[in-house]
Amino acid sequence: MKIKKKKKSKGQRGNNSYGHGARKKWKGSGHHGGCGMAGTGKRADHKKSMVIKLYGNKYFGKQGETSKGTERKKAKVINLDNIQKNIEALMKKYGKGKELVLSEYKILGEGEITQAVTIKARCFSESAKQKIEKAGGQAILAKEKVEKEAPVKETKKPSEKDQKPAAKKTNSKENAVKEIKKK
Repeated sequence: MKIKKKKKSKGQRGNNSYGHGARKKWKGSGHHGGCGMAGTGKRADHKKSMVIKLYGNKYFGKQGETSKGTERKKAKVINLDNIQKNIEALMKKYGKGKELVLSEYKILGEGEITQAVTIKARCFSESAKQKIEKAGGQAILAKEKVEKEAPVKETKKPSEKDQKPAAKKTNSKENAVKEIKKK
């Protein structure tokens, strides 16, 4: 006859599920994937339907401002040395007669240009403009801002008949003095 029965917990030590089958079966409802909103990351399908219903698709992913380092310059730029190296290819693609039309680009002055080329571009750096003119070419702005004078509408000047005499501002003392003189 056995006097002291061996406890079940001693045999379960080192066992993952402790005799309750699959690990997730014996957990309380609050322990599936953590508490509250735990487990609602991008890849987790665990509570995704609930999250989308409550917050919409803005819950996932990055929102807001990015750092200044991630901003990219949107303006297209090209240096004079690149134009000099690829002058033939550029003239085939962007050339109109003897003129090189780079209307989307800003021309920068790094390098030298030896050929006299008329370049039409969005804008030029000062050094690029000087080097192009020194080589015998021309630097022309593609979209020059032409300020047209707005037509001046002639307003009808009021005639003397239409004008009302302006009320003269005078002191009451002056009025009194004038009245005395009239008498």
